[in-house]
Amino acid sequence: MTHLFSEFSTNAILKVGNELLLEPYKQSKKLELYTFIRTKDSITEIIVDSIPYKIEPNSVLALTNIQYLQFIEGKDLVVYQFNREFYCIKDHDQEVGCAGLLFFGNEHMPLICLNGKERTKFDTLHEVFVDELETKDNIQAEMLRMLMARFIIKSTRILKAKDNIEETPISKDSKTELLRSFNLLVESHFRKEHSVGFYADKLFKSPKTLSNTFAKLNTSPLKIIHERLVLESKRLLVYTNKTAKEIAFEIGFEDASHLSRLFKKHTDLSPSDFKKQLKSAS
Repeated sequence: MTHLFSEFSTNAILKVGNELLLEPYKQSKKLELYTFIRTKDSITEIIVDSIPYKIEPNSVLALTNIQYLQFIEGKDLVVYQFNREFYCIKDHDQEVGCAGLLFFGNEHMPLICLNGKERTKFDTLHEVFVDELETKDNIQAEMLRMLMARFIIKSTRILKAKDNIEETPISKDSKTELLRSFNLLVESHFRKEHSVGFYADKLFKSPKTLSNTFAKLNTSPLKIIHERLVLESKRLLVYTNKTAKEIAFEIGFEDASHLSRLFKKHTDLSPSDFKKQLKSAS
């Protein structure tokens, strides 16, 4: 059974279910959602970024929203999928955020092997997830984010504790690697740096090279920067009492009107109208 949580105010999405969530990926396509696949008693076969993998039983695999997945075979899986607005809109420690140890790895795709005790803990956590998804109240969103944070923290701890953990190499596709590196840089600098040129210099590439490369992945460097700025603006509008002007200055705009135009381009609303809509919906 698939459980879906969505939040109007932030466009947050969380999906929790089994292998049925992976059926849309019978043909390879971009995930668009951060995805965890947990295997139980059988091997699961997938193709990620054109490379085939066999995931052993009792494992957890973390995939980013920019990777391409093809689901070949698997049963009795536990699958979690969520977008940036669900989890990344909240502040998290660097290691367990959306640019943390489990995501945007430049060389390895984390594969976490669970022992008996760890499997029991993850089973219990999943039961709480399902129970919370079936409980509709005004703190459901916060509870679900806390549970996802717990899942990511537990996975990260296991990954760090097992010094000899086998890490499966991901695709050596330079386009994908460059996109991951760019996302990491944007996560670190977006509050002060909005120009493609800044990030191109950091990556020892020209802005034109970045644009041409990312076009092959159906995006652009400027779009990624702007989407991150809009996401942060939404976060501050939803979770703080800061004015649009204060938010603009906080994320590096000298003129609040610049943020307003960008925000409206992406949401069809000005920051102030977005805030009003939040109040009327609450």
